[in-house]
Amino acid sequence: MAYADIGQWPRFSRKRIIFIGVIIILAVASMVQGQETKTTKDSYLMDPVLVTATKEPQPEKVLTQRSDVIYDTEFDQYVYGNRNISEILKYQPGTFVNVLSRNDANWGSYGGLGPKYNVQLLDGLPIDSFVDGMSLDPWAFDRVEIQRGPAAVMYSNYLTQDFAGGESPLAGIANFVLRDRIDENKSRALFGVGSWNTWNGKFYHQGKGGDLHYFFGGNYEQSNYTNYGTQNSWLNMTKDPEYRKDKLYLKTTYFFDPDDHKISLFIHHTDHVGDAGRPNRGFDNAYDTVNAAYNNKITPWLNAQLKAGYRGYNRTWQEDNYPPSLALRERDGVKQQIIPADLTFTAKHFKNSFLTFGTDYQHAHYETFSEVNGIRTKGNDSNASNMGLFAQESFVLDKWVFRLGGRYNYTKNEYNLLGGVIPQVGDKSWDKFLWSGGVKYNLTEQLSFYTNAGSTFLTPSAKSVGGTLRSSDLGVLGRNGQLPNPNLNPESGIGVDLGTVYRITGSLQVGVRGFYNKVDDAIVDNRVSLNPSQTQSVNAGTAKSYGAEVEIKHQIKKYLQWFATFTYTKTRIENSVDPDQDGANVPFVPDYVANLGVTMSLPWDLRISPYLHAVGKYYDSSSNSGRLQFGPYQTVDMRIQKFLFKRESFQTKLNIDLSNLFNYKYVMPWQFQNPGFSAFAGIELNI
Repeated sequence: MAYADIGQWPRFSRKRIIFIGVIIILAVASMVQGQETKTTKDSYLMDPVLVTATKEPQPEKVLTQRSDVIYDTEFDQYVYGNRNISEILKYQPGTFVNVLSRNDANWGSYGGLGPKYNVQLLDGLPIDSFVDGMSLDPWAFDRVEIQRGPAAVMYSNYLTQDFAGGESPLAGIANFVLRDRIDENKSRALFGVGSWNTWNGKFYHQGKGGDLHYFFGGNYEQSNYTNYGTQNSWLNMTKDPEYRKDKLYLKTTYFFDPDDHKISLFIHHTDHVGDAGRPNRGFDNAYDTVNAAYNNKITPWLNAQLKAGYRGYNRTWQEDNYPPSLALRERDGVKQQIIPADLTFTAKHFKNSFLTFGTDYQHAHYETFSEVNGIRTKGNDSNASNMGLFAQESFVLDKWVFRLGGRYNYTKNEYNLLGGVIPQVGDKSWDKFLWSGGVKYNLTEQLSFYTNAGSTFLTPSAKSVGGTLRSSDLGVLGRNGQLPNPNLNPESGIGVDLGTVYRITGSLQVGVRGFYNKVDDAIVDNRVSLNPSQTQSVNAGTAKSYGAEVEIKHQIKKYLQWFATFTYTKTRIENSVDPDQDGANVPFVPDYVANLGVTMSLPWDLRISPYLHAVGKYYDSSSNSGRLQFGPYQTVDMRIQKFLFKRESFQTKLNIDLSNLFNYKYVMPWQFQNPGFSAFAGIELNI
């Protein structure tokens, strides 16, 4: 069963839209032939130095896993239509970013698996790949390192208990790296307006005083926004869904020694308030993120790192009696506090070889509640903890790189309340040994081959077990949320990949990667009801995915750079117990994702970055009879930047963002829709 399109292509077929998008890109590219205007970053294809793979800076050629870097200057080329940092990853191979709205989470997929099989990190400590993208501000980042491929044993699962539950690095890792060393004092500010009466102001300042380096910033945005629900859906909006979002952040780093000894603290807070388009559908969300880190190079060959953090999620929202009436029924909420910590030692030996070993720990508290007439009732109340011991050897022998690592992992869940009831089983614990390995062969400086394999283990989350509703709420109008399933089993998985990277010239690079992932007792979120909107986590048997990625990057002189990526994925669920799931597809995984993007530096200090994004079909459930199909769809985004005043010490430029240029209002899961074309224009100052 498939949804009909809720929006129409304005006088164009889909194929014609793709054709027009390609023509726009090629036509504008032809305008720059012979021009030599310099781009902001000459490192588009340079050999990156990454910290994610070994927790110590390493050149990409000695890492077995396929890795990419997106630098801060490249962030400025992207369009963030939903104001979510996950959109930085939108054009990466093997990645499907599916942010439901400016007020909702990212329900994408990675490596042919669902949204919880890619761990996102903030300077090496885990964050929530569903919701932290709504909170963190991209102006705080120096770069993003994307590591594709099987599970990394040096990073544990993230114990988020909300949304789809815990998050595993089976399909890869995205590490958002904060600025650290400040080379110069600099300030940056932006003020802009856009569609739906959107107003935005943001600022950033960095500086240093002696050995103390720091930056701080903030972002304020308000909007009347627009209807992002399908017609006659549970989201049915009677007014503009207004919102306001405030962000403040600060980082300080003190260098005891210029290169070897430092301590840092990062603090980020976001308030996000508004409503979902009806009088009694308000929400009030607060997010707190803290990272503290200590780094000391004890000897020339041994380095120690200690990191700890805090993630606080406090979300509340109103529920009305729709459809009978719009009167307030109750106020619901979720509170989470997660504390991650990591102690890592890195020993360098045999020139470029590294032994990395250490331990990590997480503690999570999860609580849901409902409040009626001022009386609060708890639904779920649970704690989870995770302890890991890990070691990994990365041995470089001439043109060969060999990697082998292991992790002992212990996880314990304590259930005080599930669905408002004290459960019969108060706690559960699991221990597991995980492994990961890889080989890379650098045939020449331009051509390399690699393969990796690894295992994973993921326990059921408190939300999956206890839900946000009671079992008796099944099918009851107005009871939107997740039904409990106390009989879930943990899942275990294995991933394998094989690929090659070929730098054809110094400015042209081609990569190909094949992957295979298998998860036993896969926990997926099935939609069990449209209206009310209800889901339930189930063990869907064995989930398998395999596919291939192709990527091309090309920089032509200093004025034109372009990329193209294509990912084909085949998925299948095998469940001999439930014929309705046997042979179904893994939810939220498109059969293909394709991207084409160009950044062109034109005369008159003008830069244009158009992007074509195409997504194949995917489903919202592992049920053959009850699932809905979404896609295929294609969108074109464009960012235009024009310097108005340009001096070495002072610059002013105009930024114009055009999202969904051809106004295609495609449907997404849970009766969300893309609201179509939007524009935003801002004046940016750099001092």
